[in-house]
Amino acid sequence: MEAVQGTMLLVYALVAVIALIVLIAKFKMNPFIVLVIVSLILGFAIGMPMGTIVKSFETGVGNTLGHIALVIGLGTMLGKMMAESGGAERIANTMIEFFGEKNVHWAMMAVAFIVGLPVFFEVGFVLLIPIAFNIAKRTGTSMVLVGIPMVAGLSVVHGLIPPHPAALLAVAAYNADIGRTIVYALIVGIPTAIIAGPLFAKLISKYVVPNPDNPLISQFVDKDKSAARELPSFGITLVTILLPVVLMLIGSWADLIVAPKTFANDFLHLIGNSVVALLIATLLSFYTFGKLRGFGRATILKFTNECLAPTANITLVVGAGAGFGRILMDGGVSKVIVSLATDAHLSPLLLGWLVAALIRVATGSATVAMTTACGIVAPIVLVAGGVRPELMVLATGAGSLVFSHVNDGGFWLVKEYFNMTVPQTFKTWTVCETIISLVALSLTLVLASVI
Repeated sequence: MEAVQGTMLLVYALVAVIALIVLIAKFKMNPFIVLVIVSLILGFAIGMPMGTIVKSFETGVGNTLGHIALVIGLGTMLGKMMAESGGAERIANTMIEFFGEKNVHWAMMAVAFIVGLPVFFEVGFVLLIPIAFNIAKRTGTSMVLVGIPMVAGLSVVHGLIPPHPAALLAVAAYNADIGRTIVYALIVGIPTAIIAGPLFAKLISKYVVPNPDNPLISQFVDKDKSAARELPSFGITLVTILLPVVLMLIGSWADLIVAPKTFANDFLHLIGNSVVALLIATLLSFYTFGKLRGFGRATILKFTNECLAPTANITLVVGAGAGFGRILMDGGVSKVIVSLATDAHLSPLLLGWLVAALIRVATGSATVAMTTACGIVAPIVLVAGGVRPELMVLATGAGSLVFSHVNDGGFWLVKEYFNMTVPQTFKTWTVCETIISLVALSLTLVLASVI
């Protein structure tokens, strides 16, 4: 069978995405099964060698789940311990008291903005979701009103602000100054997070109401209201939940703290790895949220075992979405998108945004979109000149966040944890991501005109 070439690849990819949406949303088919079937059919239809179709899909699944499965597992255990000990309740109470019940959506955005700085989106998500569940329950508000500001804060720092790994890679690719990049990113990122987070959530929560019967909430929200109990202190809870954030921040700056290629430097990089940092924090939670709260080893074992079952479907769907993205990449869809963008002869800022945006839509990964776009656009910018490299980081990062859909693991995380349908996820999460992308690009262009 002859391979499909050129723009016809985009047609096939579009048909595949529409098929995914229709089968999952209209025919209520299992998302994991649908992603597998559509991915394999797409690979066959565009003429990929039949011996490589399954291998390509497996590679996409394996590359993603190698990290995400560990992150979701450890993050869920940490969240479960925080919930069972009352730690999530303590944070929820403190935040509600500080911000007021009418402003908890602002609180979630602020916390996510800070927690998300050194961590991948998925890590910050699993760290904060227990707090979001508890706040939604305490205040009787929708998960959309509480959760969208949370994911907006996480997403903005994911795409724009060092020391986030994707942003650091872009800083290196464009030879940007990291200090200036952080300053410009904060100037652009804070108003972007406000618009796409609390303001958008306030509006959309009136129209999108998730099913309140969420099976995951029981894993993170304490159901025992029969008697007042002593909660862990706010300080201990904050130290435990922020420990992985601090460790990852230390790891990302290890070369500035101690000399490279030394034992101390390697050790800081090791404990700063997201999996190791979450493992250390989870072990600490067994003491701060377990032993100090009077739970024995058997009880802690029970907590950690029972919390994993509800995450199995999420993990599989995230992996299958990555497999679909890999089929799009290996099938040549990404190359067609890149060639179309580079032939358009746009300004460097718009070109960086557009290339990253198109790769994001095709592959579903903001990190892949940002790193791939940098590799394509950086040589063009070096020749063309006339634009600050720090602003190229922001424009490319903004493009990498646009229009998250069914091939993005984040789409399925939000859908499953918020207990929304696919159309509801498009109306909330996908629109939120697109607002972030467009507002960040607009503010970057404004910034370019005044500096």
